[in-house]
Amino acid sequence: MARRKKKAIDPYSFWELDMPDAADIRREKNKARDLRKTRWWQQQTASGCCHYCGKEVGSTALTMDHLLPLSKGGRSSKENIVACCKECNSLKKSMMPIEWDQYCEKCRESEKIS
Repeated sequence: MARRKKKAIDPYSFWELDMPDAADIRREKNKARDLRKTRWWQQQTASGCCHYCGKEVGSTALTMDHLLPLSKGGRSSKENIVACCKECNSLKKSMMPIEWDQYCEKCRESEKIS
């Protein structure tokens, strides 16, 4: 009997992954709340600088952002969470990292033109 090769999953094809349901997202948000109480989070916010724009906004003004959004299969783990300013967090919404990078690049180009 001939063996079939398993199809390799492209790591950039998030749509091939199982999308989380409401219970999964609720569970991950609770994990994020617990992480916010840890010494690790205090160390992340100690600099007071936004991960995305680099502005210094103070440690209390930083918010928690998931690099890979929960709505797209991201998890509340230390590797997937960064401290950023409210403005960047609101602009990013549920963009994937590559979409956010493209958005930032477009903004930088428009600033050069103006």
